[in-house]
Amino acid sequence: MLWIRSAVFATAFVGTFFVLVPRWILAGSGNPPALTGLPLATGVLVIVAGFTLALWCWGVFGAIGRGTPAPFDPPRHLVVRGPYRYVRNPMYIGGLMMVVGQAMIFGSVALLEYAIVVWFIAHLLVVLYEEPALKRSFGSAYSEYRSQVRRWLPGLAFELAA
Repeated sequence: MLWIRSAVFATAFVGTFFVLVPRWILAGSGNPPALTGLPLATGVLVIVAGFTLALWCWGVFGAIGRGTPAPFDPPRHLVVRGPYRYVRNPMYIGGLMMVVGQAMIFGSVALLEYAIVVWFIAHLLVVLYEEPALKRSFGSAYSEYRSQVRRWLPGLAFELAA
């Protein structure tokens, strides 16, 4: 059931914020045609990398955290492995990469602006809700992790205490 709950939430979340809303934004700007050549290839690579990163995060949440990405069904164990060894919010980064890739493919400034708004809202959610909730749930283990791993910019790998 864990994998089904995770897949349903992830599909709804990704489908809405990283596929449907960008489509609506593009439709509102006249459905620009996709660019070709390097912008198309680069955009596709960024989307694939972002989606792969998000999938990796969902897998780690289930396998290690025994939970889902949903705030109402969070991991039961602190997840500090996989992409979380390098950055605290890789799932959001993966989603943003999907939007930026689409902006590259369609040459859309509106999608870049949307990506900035999504990042700002995610940042507020992380700072005002997620980090305090993680501190309450995981105490000093989360504090140690937070002190060694950056919120948005990847750094060196976090080494787990033996």
